[in-house]
Amino acid sequence: MKVLVTVKEVAEVGDDFAIEGTEIAESDLEYDLNEWDDYAIEAGVRLAEDGIADEVVALTIGPERSEETIRMALAKGADRAVRVWDDAIAEAFLDVDTKVDLLEAVVDEEDPDLVLTGVQAADDAFGATGVALADRIGFEHAAVVNDLDLDADAGVANVRRELEGGVEELTEVDVPAVLTVQTGINEPRYASLRGIRQAQRKEIATKDLADIGLSPDDVEGALTVTNMYEPESESDAEIIEGDPGEAAGRLAEVLREKGVDA
Repeated sequence: MKVLVTVKEVAEVGDDFAIEGTEIAESDLEYDLNEWDDYAIEAGVRLAEDGIADEVVALTIGPERSEETIRMALAKGADRAVRVWDDAIAEAFLDVDTKVDLLEAVVDEEDPDLVLTGVQAADDAFGATGVALADRIGFEHAAVVNDLDLDADAGVANVRRELEGGVEELTEVDVPAVLTVQTGINEPRYASLRGIRQAQRKEIATKDLADIGLSPDDVEGALTVTNMYEPESESDAEIIEGDPGEAAGRLAEVLREKGVDA
């Protein structure tokens, strides 16, 4: 069984940042592995360790900088990686449909039995890419999975899904399938020093649009960013500090100012 795990490098913004045009200044961004993808990597590696998966392949869409992120997947146990990038992708806004176009092309090449994705990305938070990919490639799917028991012989993934209101669903999904993974499904491991050294020797296949049978026209998404601004705060919050006596005194003062009587 081949497992394909999608991995995304996400941008993290500090409290202070500048906006340049329709983007946040590059100097104010830091990049890291998407939290939910870390759980998907762990799920894939555990399937390999249990003898269920023969190969775990990490896939990312990102510039050369993102190789640092995908090497974390390799250091944690993925066998090899694929990175898709192109000048046309750099100039595009990657909406869900466009990402699915790119992922579908790699799925066609890799022919995996199981695709694992994080349930959402921490930066754009679309939360739809995995499910949209399943629909496009004709795989069954389950979203917000927080427990996985895969019966490879039966070709069934027994999963538990987190629904709204604290409700959970136990269900079966026929393989091949796409599962979007929620936090709590496992405890992602830290990359060991040995794993980090081994990751340097593992293959990262870099592919441009032509390599996966697409053209620049295929990454012209339907969404365009027209403006970027920092929203104005509509209310003020005061953090009351000091010892309990001082804090209680200030709290009483604030309540009196707001017209709250004892």
